[in-house]
Amino acid sequence: MISISTLKLTRLVMMAACLWVTVLQAQVFELEVQPILPRGSKNKSEETNDSAYEIQRLDFLLSKLALQREDGTWLESSDWFAFYSLQKGRLKARAEGIPAGKFTAIRFDVGLPPEADQSDPNQRPVDHALHPDVCGLHWGWQGGYVFMALEGHWVRPDATQGGFSYHLAKAPHAIHVVIPVDFQGGGPLTVKLRLDASRLLKGVDFAHHGTSTHSRDGDPLIPLLRKNIQQAFSLQSVHHDLYQAPALIKPTLSSASAHSEFYNLAITSRFPQVSLPTDNPLTPQGVALGEALFHDPRLSINNSQSCASCHQRSAAFADSRKFSLGAEGTLGVRQAMPLFNLAWEPAFFWDGRAKNLREQVLLPIQNKHEMNESLERVVAKIADHKEAFFAAFNTTEITPEFIAKALEQYLLSLISQESRFDRAVRKVALMTEEEKRGLQLFVTEFDPARGLRGADCFHCHGGTLFTDHQFKNNGLDLISSDLGRMQVTGLETDKGKFKTPSLRNIAVTAPYMHDGRFATLEEVVEHYSTGVQRSENLDPNLAKHPDAGLQLTKEEKQALVAFLKTLTDEDFIASPAPSKLANRP
Repeated sequence: MISISTLKLTRLVMMAACLWVTVLQAQVFELEVQPILPRGSKNKSEETNDSAYEIQRLDFLLSKLALQREDGTWLESSDWFAFYSLQKGRLKARAEGIPAGKFTAIRFDVGLPPEADQSDPNQRPVDHALHPDVCGLHWGWQGGYVFMALEGHWVRPDATQGGFSYHLAKAPHAIHVVIPVDFQGGGPLTVKLRLDASRLLKGVDFAHHGTSTHSRDGDPLIPLLRKNIQQAFSLQSVHHDLYQAPALIKPTLSSASAHSEFYNLAITSRFPQVSLPTDNPLTPQGVALGEALFHDPRLSINNSQSCASCHQRSAAFADSRKFSLGAEGTLGVRQAMPLFNLAWEPAFFWDGRAKNLREQVLLPIQNKHEMNESLERVVAKIADHKEAFFAAFNTTEITPEFIAKALEQYLLSLISQESRFDRAVRKVALMTEEEKRGLQLFVTEFDPARGLRGADCFHCHGGTLFTDHQFKNNGLDLISSDLGRMQVTGLETDKGKFKTPSLRNIAVTAPYMHDGRFATLEEVVEHYSTGVQRSENLDPNLAKHPDAGLQLTKEEKQALVAFLKTLTDEDFIASPAPSKLANRP
């Protein structure tokens, strides 16, 4: 039987080293519902009296989750209930106990069976979906629950603002929903459903049907709402992974059209929780504008170079050249860093001189070695994007701040999390024995006195993001003109320290190090095996090793490289369909 449960995580420990790989418990099932809101405050319901409206509350309860097996029988849940809320950003529910095998349909009720509807809400656990403080849908002294609360504002014929409050309730009015699917059970799984909120009010005439219902007997609006709700759900996607709950900001009547729709940023639950900027929520319009600007060569002094010129998707948004060439042919001074999973970064550039992404994106535009353009001229050159700025930010004014916000949204959308290694962790792909050996070396201390022979990589490149986000001296022979982090802080203790890059997609981001000195992964591994140079600032996790280095064998080096190649996210580096806004060189 499927039973509701919180997600359990298991952390493995290998010898003396903490194996940072988070392994999701098998058979965990996550049902996510993504509300697709009508866009903006001037939306018109299909087949209505042509009134503009906006949905401000969409809360509902689901029960009786079931999955259809390939033979037509159903795997039914026991005491499973879920509360979803657009306003609270609560869009997911979890269950566990999904066995291996193929499933062809998902079934649930919008609403509750009679025994649950009439149960005592005060006896529910504090975190239960039916606890009145959790869902806010219990009718109190009237008894029973509201199954779906649909509330908002509409514009009356006299142009004044009115409100609507439709509450569907009572056990006979529960809505039975069946949706075809196609997936294999037995491991962590997310099924994403779309809830097309514009269909919820299809055929509803505010003036004719009224602006409220509390499921009174004989109310002619109830059959219409039940039909609309049943038809509003559809399958969006199936992924063999679990995802973090998206952070949503409640839309308001005065919002721009983009602010009534949120960018569906899917982030695996294996990654740390992340805090996205509250003053710049990601929207499809903002991300599309940021992508267009990222590919627009007019951001450079001679209209010859875009951000994408030095950050190519096929190289995980890095540069395959040792040093990038600026718009006017000037050679850069450091290797261009890859751009992905930036939401977790506390500082930017190899030396951390930018404290946030919004600050970072404007610096290359103005840098004399890069695009060498003034922000004032950029604003004037991209005036043809006014409509896109209005869609994203509700203004036709183009400013450096809005340019930065748009680029920030696009860059935050670049999430890389689906390598073969990730699939192997979830047991939907396999690693070779050599790759497994490389992983073991990666996460094991080099401590022969205690019987440990490893490559000791995980201290700096641990965690599912494969970086500690710190600045480290990793034993390179220093070039006096580039002091690393010291150039920002002025501290001698920061001499020769550079940002620890993520090792995700490392196989496609050559050359390596801040100065691109190593052309291959084999050279990088050889550096840490025998080439580390000692200095007063050498990271302690390297300084503890013998002067002669780790002295890895040929087979160990090959295994390490083999493992590192499993971190490539092929879907991420594949070229997507170009944005309609993109102005590419």
